[in-house]
Amino acid sequence: MSQLSLAVDVAGLRLRNPVMNAAGVLGMSHSLLRRIYEGGVGAVVTKSLGPEPRHGHSNPTLVTVEGGALNAMGLPNPGAEYFIDTIRALNGDGIPVVASFFGASIADFRDVAVVLSEAGADALELNCSCPNVEEELSMLGADPGNTEKVTAAVKEAVDKPVLVKLSPNVTDIAEIAVAAERGGADAITAVNTLKGIAVDVDFRRPILTNVTGGLSGPALKPVALRCVWEIHKAVEIPVVGCGGISDWRDAVEYLLCGASAVEIGTAAMKEDLDVYGKVANGIERYLESNGFKEVKEIVGLAHEA
Repeated sequence: MSQLSLAVDVAGLRLRNPVMNAAGVLGMSHSLLRRIYEGGVGAVVTKSLGPEPRHGHSNPTLVTVEGGALNAMGLPNPGAEYFIDTIRALNGDGIPVVASFFGASIADFRDVAVVLSEAGADALELNCSCPNVEEELSMLGADPGNTEKVTAAVKEAVDKPVLVKLSPNVTDIAEIAVAAERGGADAITAVNTLKGIAVDVDFRRPILTNVTGGLSGPALKPVALRCVWEIHKAVEIPVVGCGGISDWRDAVEYLLCGASAVEIGTAAMKEDLDVYGKVANGIERYLESNGFKEVKEIVGLAHEA
């Protein structure tokens, strides 16, 4: 009788379990990413890396709101070249690495992807969905044609699995996912944050310096789940679910809606790095108690109900 296994294969990215950290959360150093892996993830996801160092927006950049948090960090990062040694060190530790990246042009996306791929990243997550850095990502936005072009350019330049991370701030996310698939995407990550605002009633002005920010946390989950559901129905490639996962039940909901793996961000900031292991263990208990042997047996199962 075969034993239960949490291992999954997401478009060639082999993971010991279907749980990862979300890009932008605790993904800035070798030591911290190693701690995240030791905490129980199947792979680590880096901070989004660009062609040049970027300071991001000035403070305040983060505010707690009901049901989650709003952030307007503005993609601060040391640049892709700076991160090469970190990726190589993680490789040396035997830790699978998904490198998140962005650019201001098709050439930027392609060039950064090449740098990160040659550094040893096991997969690349193309960030075309940050809601508070319009100048970098306005070429993509909600445009299927540009999403397809950027994805195709990256796929022509690298031979690693490419996950395209999409925004929920669009009219038809399935259409964008299909465009990414046409461009050669190996998987879709759904979703990034929802655009929102918080106001200080005493000072009578927006709290964030950037005015708007991205909403993450439990309040995002119903929207993100809907996006995963729609994308799973529209494409043939795997989906990675992201948004508002706090415990194993949330993660299983994503799997049932069609996600092959999940990413967790805000919950790790509010709790601790143990959340990753707790979620993975919870998925394992769910599979065992319901007679399943592999994660893929429950992927998209809610569509068959």
